[in-house]
Amino acid sequence: MNERRDKHNYYLDIATTVLERGTCIRRKYGSIIVKNDEIISTGYTGAPRGRKNCTDLGYCRREQLNIPRGERYELCRSVHSEANAIISAPRRDMIGSTLYLAGKDCHTGELVENATSCSFCKRMIINAGIAKVIVRQTMDEYTEIDVQRDWIENDDSLGDKLGY
Repeated sequence: MNERRDKHNYYLDIATTVLERGTCIRRKYGSIIVKNDEIISTGYTGAPRGRKNCTDLGYCRREQLNIPRGERYELCRSVHSEANAIISAPRRDMIGSTLYLAGKDCHTGELVENATSCSFCKRMIINAGIAKVIVRQTMDEYTEIDVQRDWIENDDSLGDKLGY
């Protein structure tokens, strides 16, 4: 008899499927927002509606400029997966919810090591009222972030650690 997948990995598996819709050619991320075991919203990385995606253009501006991971997101064409999921959900449904995040490196096909939300997305997650963020590290391991404790009380925006 097969062992039943735990809930966090079940939702992370769904986020991993969602990321495949992403149009970034550097890294693809998928997010889902869950409350009371119901998926409220999904999101993936991609250019704003109506604009050409990096997959259409055939290049990434940040990659052309050799910008390291975690820096200069104002030059990124994509709306991040967390932001797209938040945009698509009513705030009242997100209060107390959990956001599941999975990322894949487009060059290697591997999961993104030490993935986390960027500083812009962290601020949106906080203001949306999301309580927890679960980030896929391997196909079976994840990091659990308590937004109040880890991102509000221990405000990492005051330090040197960058996201994504």
